[in-house]
Amino acid sequence: MARERREPRTLLEYLIQQSDRTYEELAEEFSRLDSRAAISARHLGRLARGERDLSGSTPATRRALQAMFGRPVDELQRPWAPENPSSVPEQRGPLALPGTGPERTILAMAAQRARKYAMLAAEATTPAAIQQLAEDVQRLALAYPQQPVNQLIGDLAETQDTLFTLLERRQPPNQSRDLHFVAGITSGLLAKVSHDLADPHAAMLQTRTAVLCAEQAGHPGLQAWLRGMQSLVAYWAGRYAEAVRYAEAGREHATEAGGTTAVWLPANAARAYAALGNAEQAKAAISEAEQAWTRVRPDDLDAMGGICTFNQSRTLYYAADALAWLPDQATAAEDYATRAVAAYADPHDPAWAFGDQAGSHTDLAIARIAGRDLDAATDALTPVLELPAEQRINGIVHSVRRVHQAVTRAGLTADARDLVDGIEHFTHTPANALPR
Repeated sequence: MARERREPRTLLEYLIQQSDRTYEELAEEFSRLDSRAAISARHLGRLARGERDLSGSTPATRRALQAMFGRPVDELQRPWAPENPSSVPEQRGPLALPGTGPERTILAMAAQRARKYAMLAAEATTPAAIQQLAEDVQRLALAYPQQPVNQLIGDLAETQDTLFTLLERRQPPNQSRDLHFVAGITSGLLAKVSHDLADPHAAMLQTRTAVLCAEQAGHPGLQAWLRGMQSLVAYWAGRYAEAVRYAEAGREHATEAGGTTAVWLPANAARAYAALGNAEQAKAAISEAEQAWTRVRPDDLDAMGGICTFNQSRTLYYAADALAWLPDQATAAEDYATRAVAAYADPHDPAWAFGDQAGSHTDLAIARIAGRDLDAATDALTPVLELPAEQRINGIVHSVRRVHQAVTRAGLTADARDLVDGIEHFTHTPANALPR
């Protein structure tokens, strides 16, 4: 028996019903209209039912909704009034056009399947096919710091499956090395996905597989980068001594490769040392990371860009993140954090990363709490608390909780009630709690 369609509560809900598409399908298409926009099916449903106010959404979200439904955003949440003929919308905007509904999703899936078939059809993989895979992975590496992970998981998993299928066949040595290199990066990216969704066990499994690929590729830069990824996962999982060991294990490979991972590894170690309370080692590691820039020779891993390369902005953020652990380094932490916040101020900068930007703001808040300036700390943290749920990845949630801990340690909980409430509301719905 067919389910009776309920009366729409808003114009937005009416339009969604008329599109005859699920909330999941609409949410999947959402980010294609604006690369900076993302929404979950659950949040779209709340907006449609009038349970959430569109005025509180990000500008990118409002632009994408307007483009998707062909109506101004202030009109989309007006109460639905079926008795008023003028409230019935004419079919206009993207939903009325062919090729923007389920057809486009089907075509995208067909294109992806065709690409996979072309790569798997031949017994030996052609250089052109490997180049296409490398370009696919580079696109994902560039997108990773700037887009919510739920927009990238599908492509990453599909690419990894294709690569592993190819590697299960006998390949000429040169092609095998190139495929292992690309597979190592892809598995490293999936390790980061697992970490961002608060699954350190899956993250470490992916990195171990990736390290095997890097060894088969004979690529020291990739081996060093993956040790850095293992160090990162261990750090955010609270295994600080292990994080130091992974960072140290990658140094020999980083020196041989000469890429920016030679900066990332001591920066990783600095944060872990600081979390362990070893201030001298932490400061020495920060100094080592800064000095390593004079010896960097970008390699082909750096050429992938995005998350595969370490930049000056991240150096500032990691230094701030390390020093924020050390109460007697609050002044230095505030200096690094202020510079990092400025470095991440432009979302159109290719080096911009929403996670590192958020971390820089939380470190600035912690440093200001140490100075007992709650108003300034609240100003620093507010942009983070306004992040949509899709961007509340594991590292950001942990960083926000560190601000809560700083307030408690400083004995300022009673004076910071609004700030504490905002933090607790933010951490209630991390990205890994959203339906996927």
